[in-house]
Amino acid sequence: MAGNAEDRNGTGTGAAVAHGPQACSTVDIGMTRVFGLLGKRWTGLVVAALLQGPVHFADLRRAIPGISERMLSDRLTELGAAGLVVRQVDEGPPLRVSYRLTAAGAALGPSLRELGNWAEKYLGAEGGTCPEEFRK
Repeated sequence: MAGNAEDRNGTGTGAAVAHGPQACSTVDIGMTRVFGLLGKRWTGLVVAALLQGPVHFADLRRAIPGISERMLSDRLTELGAAGLVVRQVDEGPPLRVSYRLTAAGAALGPSLRELGNWAEKYLGAEGGTCPEEFRK
C-alpha cells in the first residue's frame, strides 16, 4: 500500500523510512512544538486560569501572582496567534478587554489537570522535592 508508506514518511515516494537508534531516540516533533509554546514561563498558568471561562485582563493578572502586565500581554498575544485564545472587547463604558479559550485551547484542560495531579503526587503539596517513596 503506497498510501501507507506516504503517510509514514511524508515523502510521497512510497519508500519506507529506515529507523536507526538515533532516529528513535529523538524527541517527537509534536512534543517539540507543544513545549515550544507551552514550555514558556507563565503560558501554562495563563491557559489554566482561562479554563474556567472568559476573564478580564485585570482579573487574569490577579489570578497569576508574579506575572507582569507586559508578560501577560505577550503570552496572550502568543496564545492568540496559536489559535488557543480569543481577545474580546467589551464595549463600555468602561471599555474592558476579556480573553477566552478557543475549542483548541479548552482541549488542553484534561492534560493540564493531569499535570496538576502529577505535580501533587510527585512534587508534593509545596512543590518541593519528590517524596521519598517515589525516588527509587
